[in-house]
Amino acid sequence: MRLAALPFVLVFATSLLAQDDLPKDPNEPMDIEPPLLIQEAPNRNVVYTRPDSAQPGPGDPEQIAATLEKAKKNAASGERLYKSGVIAKVDAENRVLKVIRLEAELAAAQFEVAKQQLAVEETRLESGEITESQLEEARRAVAAASREAEAAAGRKKQADLDAAQMNLRRQQKLLAMGSGRKAEVNRAQEKVAALQDQE
Repeated sequence: MRLAALPFVLVFATSLLAQDDLPKDPNEPMDIEPPLLIQEAPNRNVVYTRPDSAQPGPGDPEQIAATLEKAKKNAASGERLYKSGVIAKVDAENRVLKVIRLEAELAAAQFEVAKQQLAVEETRLESGEITESQLEEARRAVAAASREAEAAAGRKKQADLDAAQMNLRRQQKLLAMGSGRKAEVNRAQEKVAALQDQE
């Protein structure tokens, strides 16, 4: 009988000791605070500016180029993965679209760098460090970068429009087969119309 009562006595004594450790005032904080599960989100409306320029450029060309190389490898494997049934056709198409978008982003970044370099060269010309012919070379580089950026932006715009039209056709087929929703078709039509309005 004593052996049976022993666990109850131990539990009771432990609970009494634990009560002594708890704070008497419910408003008093405990010694150990659990970590907050929901962290305060940073203010997304804050505009960060760099000291060297009021408006940051489109991005670092080297980083974009590295991302572009990875995207090209993914796009190259996309068709093979689609044919083997690993990914859907839309996923393979999105990989190709990502390459086109990154190419446009890279061309825009290179154009910004060329413009910045031209501004530096103009300052150097004023101080007599370079000749007019050297400045003309920087101007030609800006013109070439501008043409490439415009061409890449045009390819991106066309690829976005083609992808939106293909998505619209898919949604219409799904709706006709009874698997789609009218809301998805409407959303796809709105996207196509918005892209066509941009042209």
